[in-house]
Amino acid sequence: MKEVKALNPSELKALWTAEEAQAHIRRWDFSHIQGRFDEERDLPWQYRSVVGEYLRESHVLLDYDTGGGKFLRSLGHPPSRTAATEGYPPNVRLCEKTLLPLGIDFRPCADPGAMPFSSETFDIILNRHGSFHAGELFRLLKPGSIFLTEQVGEDNDRDLARRVLPEAEKPFPHLNLTEQRRILEAAGFQILRGEEAYRPIRFYDVGTFVWFARVIPWEFPGFSVERCFDRLLALQEDLQRDGVIECTIHRYLLVTRK
Repeated sequence: MKEVKALNPSELKALWTAEEAQAHIRRWDFSHIQGRFDEERDLPWQYRSVVGEYLRESHVLLDYDTGGGKFLRSLGHPPSRTAATEGYPPNVRLCEKTLLPLGIDFRPCADPGAMPFSSETFDIILNRHGSFHAGELFRLLKPGSIFLTEQVGEDNDRDLARRVLPEAEKPFPHLNLTEQRRILEAAGFQILRGEEAYRPIRFYDVGTFVWFARVIPWEFPGFSVERCFDRLLALQEDLQRDGVIECTIHRYLLVTRK
């Protein structure tokens, strides 16, 4: 629902509080705010295309932190040569229902440093927006095999976080291309490709941002409409002037070989 310019502060607060009350997420599903924000439309790489450059039908594939497994299923890789892990309990249950019946070797795992597979099992390991342990990945890959990851960087949404929570610190310092490249090289990996990008994320009403901030508490710790109301009103003024609230996402891509 679009906010109306004529709404007074009390009406805006009621509208935003209603969004806050709906701010829960299942399976990393952002459909509640679909069409009300934009992001990742102009990254210099396309994750699926990069995966396609390296994945072969003969490969034994692991998708670590697969989420709900939707992207993995979309690859259509032979199930007998496909494995996946996930640590978030609701997604674990979903993967058990959707991946195991396909014949995919799904195993719950919440510790990237203790993955439940034998050494030198995989030809390629994928990881998108999940944590990883470089040494454990090196153990799991066959010699000459590929680890490919796209990550959310340490500066993701920081400009907007500082506007509503100026005292908030970075939740994940060191998540940047330079430092993560160094960590992977120290573990023995050869870097085949490394790219980093800062791109806009745009919100078309303040209520959308309220929902977004509440479902990503690690980026907006302690955020609430009540606590940040005056700063939300300032965002509303920007929206009325510019038609959009814009901040910056941070992503980086690494393709490595053992």
